[in-house]
Amino acid sequence: MSADVYGSSVDEALLRVGTIDQFARVDRFVEDDGPARGARRFRVVNGGGLEFDVHPDRALDIGAATINGIPLAWLSSTGFTRPEAREPEGRGWLRNFAGGLVTTCGLDNFGPPVDDEDGVSGMHGRIGSISARVSEVTVTPELITIAGEVRQAAVFHENLVLRRRITSRVGSSSFKIEDTVTNEGESASPHMVLYHVNLGWPLLDAGAVIEIPSSSVESRDADAVAGFDQRAEIGEPVAGTCEQVYVHAPSADRVARVTNAARGLTFTLRHSETLPALFQWKLTATKHYVLGLEPANTAEIQGRSAARDNGRLPSLAPGESRSYAIEIEVDAA
Repeated sequence: MSADVYGSSVDEALLRVGTIDQFARVDRFVEDDGPARGARRFRVVNGGGLEFDVHPDRALDIGAATINGIPLAWLSSTGFTRPEAREPEGRGWLRNFAGGLVTTCGLDNFGPPVDDEDGVSGMHGRIGSISARVSEVTVTPELITIAGEVRQAAVFHENLVLRRRITSRVGSSSFKIEDTVTNEGESASPHMVLYHVNLGWPLLDAGAVIEIPSSSVESRDADAVAGFDQRAEIGEPVAGTCEQVYVHAPSADRVARVTNAARGLTFTLRHSETLPALFQWKLTATKHYVLGLEPANTAEIQGRSAARDNGRLPSLAPGESRSYAIEIEVDAA
């Protein structure tokens, strides 16, 4: 069945244009200035009002995104950088965390930096600053597809391969990320992965409501405890506001939703059962006005060492693979 684009079916639209690029395409760029110089960027235009950037040199993560021209993602002051600009030690991840709609964390650690029996890993791991080998960029009347492979490896250490496929139906207001992680090393490897979905203004604004159906919710620290009863509400930005983080055990439908009724916007995130935890990162400070919805493969928020100590550390045997999926959909009135 043909999708609709701007009030017509794709089949009808194709009779009226010289190329499908007029309403659905992937534009390719190479940044030519600043900290991102030399990095690749793909811009997906899907004919349904949805546009988003894919960054091949940041593990095929998603950057800026809009629906009918309205921004959806929070973008930080660091901007998107080329991989060599990464500061890998300690909390250096924050020096290059550009935000964007989806930032991948892992593949062997997320959360605080760690130095343990499996080696050294900075905050939120390495994968999000590794360049992908792009294997496919295609646009058909039905589907836009971008695919590639990202390898996190070191001599005497892990050899983990992320194979990613991003798809968006032409004329839709949604896209899907499907990942498979394989241990191509000769020994078992810790495996932690988290999808840092970052929402910003004007989707995120005073009066927006967060809905995360959960069987349980835990506060990370005292700041989160203080805001527990308001965790589903978004207020005005206030200088000096502290971040509040909550750990959700999602209900069976594995969905999180943000509704901004005043702007006629609803943002929906769905995730696979292989991501059994969801972290909520709420920060309504000035300049740092952001909501993170973060599906993960373990509920341990304090990093790899804590995950091991608490019996929550996933691992992959040699040759073993595990698959994950997230889907993002935006309804705009």
